[in-house]
Amino acid sequence: MGAVGLSEMNVLEVVRADITSLRVDAIVNAANSMLLGGGGVDGAIHQAAGPLLLAACRELNGCPTGEARITAGYRLPAKHVIHTVGPVWRGGRQGEDQLIADCYRSSVALAVESNCRSLVFPAISTGVYGFPRERAASIAVRTLRQELAQVSSLSKVLLVALGEDAYRILRRAMTNEKEASAQ
Repeated sequence: MGAVGLSEMNVLEVVRADITSLRVDAIVNAANSMLLGGGGVDGAIHQAAGPLLLAACRELNGCPTGEARITAGYRLPAKHVIHTVGPVWRGGRQGEDQLIADCYRSSVALAVESNCRSLVFPAISTGVYGFPRERAASIAVRTLRQELAQVSSLSKVLLVALGEDAYRILRRAMTNEKEASAQ
């Protein structure tokens, strides 16, 4: 696992795991704007959490791109699910970088407001939304390091990768960001 210490209080780490199996305070769901489940991570989280998650999401009446909403975790080992809507990749000229960074910022803010100590992120927008994985990983690491430098209540933030390729991309982004911040 590639840990990068942000302060004595919090750590940003890359792990290989199934996000639905992690016993943490909150997991982030890479959701669609209706918050009603879908494919990929979103579908897996809804399936593992059970039907009460869908009922709770219906009450939220959706979520704009770049923002986040929170529900209970229901049958998940995580206490909460933070649903964030990433941008669809349209070539990088429609504010996609800012919107994906906003997803990470909004999710951290909700986690802090909800007194979470541990938070797990998937690779937002890199599936069917088509955001280039290396670019998304770089933005995720840079944004999370900036956000975590300002909060002490989150002791652990994980970037989760299901496969080896995704794990390597996230580890490379961690290394590149660490080297850039050391200069």
